[in-house]
Amino acid sequence: MQTLQEKASQWSGVDAADAFAIDDTNLFQKLGLQTFINLSTNFYTRVYDNEEEEWFRSIFSNSKKEEAIQNQYEFFVQRMGGPPLYSQRKGHPALIARHRPFPVTRQAAERWLYHMEKALESTPDIDADSRVKMMNFLRHTAFFLVAGDELKTQKQQIPCKHGASKPAES
Repeated sequence: MQTLQEKASQWSGVDAADAFAIDDTNLFQKLGLQTFINLSTNFYTRVYDNEEEEWFRSIFSNSKKEEAIQNQYEFFVQRMGGPPLYSQRKGHPALIARHRPFPVTRQAAERWLYHMEKALESTPDIDADSRVKMMNFLRHTAFFLVAGDELKTQKQQIPCKHGASKPAES
């Protein structure tokens, strides 16, 4: 049985080593807080202002734009080497659990990635190498969430990378 990480690698086309190359460089120190704020603002402006994709925009309809921006940049800062802003405010990121209310389908993941790639390209302080590392991580993570979302419909447990199997207690 494949783990969620293995499915994410297979479905995203991004090897885990490439996905987690973001850990080789402290992108927070390299890019700074304002760059992550700008990236998340660019992303959510694209999403909320897109009149042509109601199906995708509706995924975010229960979220205030400002809160979505803050959640995203705080997560990015924390995951990419900065202070634990997200965890201090909201607790452990627990990405699959936090995205459970949303339809994280392959189509939604691809659309999210499309808007994120455009946001990365339109954030001038992100250099090409950082952009590639971030896109690899985000593509892998998006499909990790798709794999996690499929658990909702399959109602089965797929082992996580860090999951350990324990024998049933008698």
